[in-house]
Amino acid sequence: MPVIVFASSKGGAGKTTAAIVLASELARHNTSVTLIDVDPNQHSAKWAQKEGRPSNIQLVEKSTEETIIDDIDNAQAKTAFVLVDLEGTASMAVASAISRADLVITLCQGSQDDADEAVKTIKLINRQGKVLNRTIPFSVLMTRTNPAITPRTLKHIMSELEAAGVDIFKTSLIDREAFRAIRSFGGTVNDLDIKQVSGIEKAAANAHALAAEVIAKIKETNEVRSESHG
Repeated sequence: MPVIVFASSKGGAGKTTAAIVLASELARHNTSVTLIDVDPNQHSAKWAQKEGRPSNIQLVEKSTEETIIDDIDNAQAKTAFVLVDLEGTASMAVASAISRADLVITLCQGSQDDADEAVKTIKLINRQGKVLNRTIPFSVLMTRTNPAITPRTLKHIMSELEAAGVDIFKTSLIDREAFRAIRSFGGTVNDLDIKQVSGIEKAAANAHALAAEVIAKIKETNEVRSESHG
């Protein structure tokens, strides 16, 4: 079963929000998901422990460098997707999770500092790939983007990454109140009350687009593997 790892060498890049949004959207389509929280801050676990978590999302909390490999392997045997929310630093746990990944989602906000940290994460992914003698697929997901405008800095960062041959999600995770709300109140975007939270429909559409693109990337990776082994 596909293992999707959310990685960034810094905190606050949007890993947890992206992991929660993707897990919720996959679960909405009756797909079983395991959400593994490796971050010492346990932000994904805190969301999952609130009311409203879909019953087909299983939580593995407090995963560590000693347990992460077994946690991933056990989850793969039980659910259709395994999502891993990593800590915002380079560590043995991060390297181990990346080694098991079918797709690493590298988070990046629209600042040069974030772009530099994304490059560090990409280098770690490539190093792990060399150790394992395999290509570890990854793609950069831009987070907390403005729904109305694309700032010049963000355009520059994306063009630099593209020029370097880095794969970038066509979908970005837009900065919306609905995504902040589920972090505070629990549940999913589709469970929110339109009378209390604005932009729910647009946030739901954003979540759907992200999930669709993730599934497409996983499918593409599987096809490439099948061809290489054929």
